[in-house]
Amino acid sequence: MLIDWFTVAAQAINFLILVWLLKRFLYKPILHAIDAREQRIARELADADAKKAEAQQERDEFQHKNEAFEQQRVALLSKATEEAKAERQRLLDEARQEADALSAKQQETLRNDAYHLNQAIGRRAQQEVFAIARKALTDLAGTSLEERMSEIFMRRLREMDEPMKADFAVTLESAAEPARVRSAFELPAGQRAAIQSALNETFAAEIHVRFETAPDLVSGIELTANGRKLAWSIADYLLSLEKGVDELLKKNKPEADANTQARQIA
Repeated sequence: MLIDWFTVAAQAINFLILVWLLKRFLYKPILHAIDAREQRIARELADADAKKAEAQQERDEFQHKNEAFEQQRVALLSKATEEAKAERQRLLDEARQEADALSAKQQETLRNDAYHLNQAIGRRAQQEVFAIARKALTDLAGTSLEERMSEIFMRRLREMDEPMKADFAVTLESAAEPARVRSAFELPAGQRAAIQSALNETFAAEIHVRFETAPDLVSGIELTANGRKLAWSIADYLLSLEKGVDELLKKNKPEADANTQARQIA
């Protein structure tokens, strides 16, 4: 068999040309495309890693912010709770103080009302005693209550002890104004003269006296000079009676308080 070397050479040249053409127009573009794709994939992977790192960083920051926000929320909630407790305690204290003040005011009002009632009862009792005593003395003894009071007052003047008499005499001497004799009733001229005579006799001097009517004495006579006073009044006896009644009430008060506490506990 004969070999056609020309054909072999032509085919070899064709093959070489084909290889060169494939390499030139097919393999290199494919390789370039593969390299470009690998580079693009590498860039995308790098971008993905960067984005992942950025996302992780943002996640960490968000977690830190969330933790800080939670701490702030807890702190604010605790502060608000404490402030609410303090405000509640303040309001309770104010309400308690107002209640105590109101209770004290009510008690003071009750005490004042009781005091004024006692005063009114005392004045009424004095007036009634004065009226009864006046009528009794007038009916039984045939003399007026005013005369009897004047007699008792003059007797007290004459029965003064020496130190008191001397002290009162100095007061009368140093007085810039006349001494005042105040009575709950208008003294007749005869009784005025008798009292004037008793004063002159008691202090062994001419005593200048001004007679005045003072209904607030509620039955009584008093001598005043430079703030010093010598007096007699039915009110003195009523005052003793009032003190006795007060002492009796004070003795009964612990028992009443105990009963009140027992009722409150029950």
